[in-house]
Amino acid sequence: MSTQKTILRALAGETLPTPPIWMMRQAGRYLPEYKATRAQAGDFLSLCYNPELAAEVTLQPIRRYGFDAAILFADILLLPQALGADLWFVTGEGPRLSTITTSDELKALKPVSAIHDTLSPIYETVKILSRELPSETTLIGFAGAPWTVATYMIAGKGTPDQGPAHALKDANKAVFEGLLDVITEGTIDYLSMQIDAGAEVVKLFDSWAGSLKGDDFLNYSIKPMARIVAALKAKHPNTPIIAFPRGAGEKYVGLHEAIGADCIALDDGVTAAWAADKMQIGGCVQGNLKSSHMVTGGDALVSETRRIVDALQNGPHIFNLGHGITPDADPENVQLMIDTIRNG
Repeated sequence: MSTQKTILRALAGETLPTPPIWMMRQAGRYLPEYKATRAQAGDFLSLCYNPELAAEVTLQPIRRYGFDAAILFADILLLPQALGADLWFVTGEGPRLSTITTSDELKALKPVSAIHDTLSPIYETVKILSRELPSETTLIGFAGAPWTVATYMIAGKGTPDQGPAHALKDANKAVFEGLLDVITEGTIDYLSMQIDAGAEVVKLFDSWAGSLKGDDFLNYSIKPMARIVAALKAKHPNTPIIAFPRGAGEKYVGLHEAIGADCIALDDGVTAAWAADKMQIGGCVQGNLKSSHMVTGGDALVSETRRIVDALQNGPHIFNLGHGITPDADPENVQLMIDTIRNG
């Protein structure tokens, strides 16, 4: 029956009369039920590592909206923590990590084979979800792409321009590329274990791909993702993979082939009409409504949603936002978006 799931059909290249729908960060702070469960967990990391509660927050938007896919509730920085980096969250400011900027710090990381001790609760969450999700709902696992994960590990936090990572790349390429290699190998193992536990699709988030210029974009965003995809396809040939090199702009063209992904997720920096012309010839595309519409709603949300659906109706398309839904989004606007897509 799994071949009948709409997301899997779109990922296989099928053009559907109504695109399947899910949202990045659909389990999150815009939902009151999420806030209640997070309070029960105590803090964000405790929620990530509690399989029952992580499964619960993953299921909440499925119950409320009937999305066509659920995405595992976790965080891209769990892998650095599993590799031995210290990780904590500062309220109102976001994540903090111990930094990796020297060869000694790089060598002090744990071997990739050791990550599963830390990450085993995540695999348990996947197992719970594969049992409890409705039969028509696809389960998506995910990880951060190496460049984006590296930017946090080098800076010790999120930065507006990924400056520390660019600086290390230019000043000490051996350490920079060594860190990318460790993250790449760890991501292969991490996603493979998610698939073994029941993930039907996996997604790579390269949230900061757009800050890489020239050959760096190919070498440090695209090639590491391609390496991960090739390794996963060798182990799990029937598992579709979505890649999201956010901010790629014109460089989105040709990325299905360059990465080897079954679907390329698009941010809202490109139009759906452009994507229909330049991207769908390569395979399924995902996106790309501006997440701000989930805050403002109204006629603009309806008209923009329809415009995207109409533009991409002649090829394989998964409807999503161009980036994650924000905490200030109105849950009613999410329903309006879904109704617009499914009811015309």
